[in-house]
Amino acid sequence: MPLAAAVLMSTLIAGAAEVSTVQAPDSPVRLDHVAILTAADAPPVLLYAATNLTGDQLDEFTVMAFVFRQGVLKARQVAPGRRTLDAHGTKYSAMVLDGFPIEPTDVIVVGVNQAQRVGSDAWWRAELQEAAEGAATKRPKQ
Repeated sequence: MPLAAAVLMSTLIAGAAEVSTVQAPDSPVRLDHVAILTAADAPPVLLYAATNLTGDQLDEFTVMAFVFRQGVLKARQVAPGRRTLDAHGTKYSAMVLDGFPIEPTDVIVVGVNQAQRVGSDAWWRAELQEAAEGAATKRPKQ
């Protein structure tokens, strides 16, 4: 059974676009273990682990994905991450990338652009586009 699962995963990931992460210096959430899963006749799915870097429980956070083609920003997509991320906890989540057709040569850059602590009305926010553009130019696809 593990062999069958490995073959299935390699089939799902084959031909997937490249993915990188960016993070604001004061971000309360870090994204790790990012991967793009693809399947025939379905939009790609971003799989990621989100880790709360603070000692406070987070109620919400949002993930922003940037799609670059030949170094040019073609699309941005935002989606909420998992709710209630415990202090120093990690949860896996996914985001369907259905806002723009993604090609295998595209570069996808993702990061957390907003977060809110439990019981607070204030949001932490960051602008990630400049960092995403820098990451995309460092990893050109041919």
